[in-house]
Amino acid sequence: MRDLLVAGGGPVGLAAALYAVRSGLAVTVREPRAGAIDKACGEGLMPGAVAALTDLGVDPTGRPIEGIRYVDGRRRVDARFTSGTGRGVRRTELHSALLDRADAAGVEVEQAAVARVEQRGDHVVVDGQPVRHLVAADGLHSPVRRMLGLDAPRAGLRRYGQRVHVACAPWSSLVEVHWAAAGEAYVTPVGEDEVGVALLSSHRRPFAELLDAFPQLRDRIAGHPRSPVLGAGPLRQRSRRRVQGRVLLVGDAAGYVDALTGEGLALGLAQARAAVDAVVADQPEAYEASWRRLGRSHDLLTLGLVTATRVPSVRRALVPAASAAPAVFRAAVNQLARPA
Repeated sequence: MRDLLVAGGGPVGLAAALYAVRSGLAVTVREPRAGAIDKACGEGLMPGAVAALTDLGVDPTGRPIEGIRYVDGRRRVDARFTSGTGRGVRRTELHSALLDRADAAGVEVEQAAVARVEQRGDHVVVDGQPVRHLVAADGLHSPVRRMLGLDAPRAGLRRYGQRVHVACAPWSSLVEVHWAAAGEAYVTPVGEDEVGVALLSSHRRPFAELLDAFPQLRDRIAGHPRSPVLGAGPLRQRSRRRVQGRVLLVGDAAGYVDALTGEGLALGLAQARAAVDAVVADQPEAYEASWRRLGRSHDLLTLGLVTATRVPSVRRALVPAASAAPAVFRAAVNQLARPA
């Protein structure tokens, strides 16, 4: 009987498999899609994520990121990282690097989805095959979370993300977050001649229409698209709990607040490590407390920002307030950027 089956072969699922191999567990990954998978995301790795990937022996090609810049068209404020350097990495490059590392580590990847899960006390039966534990890392709209009845009702504002790549040299070593009434635009350097532009908004409108809310950015990248627009959402997903028997939810499958603060992958990698630690100890229930501890700072800041900036006057005042109190802004950014 295998020690662990991981549902989902994205970055967090592959990281869980690598942590499992390091711990001496027999592990298999199930992922229905072949090869490197693209996804609508900001593609900026915070220093904590870079450190975790380095620890796993994964070194994807990208561009150094030295901090975060908030921009509202007239004002800007910078927060430099103090715990290391981040990296802008194409999602496909990150996934390819993790696939290569998993293959080198001997991780078996089956091209199949998880269709049925049955709890059996001291093990789980997945599609008729027994396994001691199942880690679900199958994404924002996790089929495993849904089939186990762990979806929680969505509450609050629904937000959506769209991303495109643009052929132009990065003009900054910082991730720029442009604020407007329609939402936020994230500009991440991902190559010598390429930046990623991701838009987050509660408005379900075409990318080009939303981009009009950021005229300076729109004019700067006009005429240079390099990739089609990819979308995702609604971004906020909730789970009633993260552990059911011997099934553990990690990454977006465990629940997702918003992409606003940009450290989702770092959090997912830390959750993968904590889940594997619980599996190694044969105490899957211990992961619930670890999950809450790891996500506390993220949830407080992200929920606070998303809720507060629903008020137009607060949204307009955010960048001026950060400019007036740069030490507070830097502290908040670096609280989320540091390794877990």
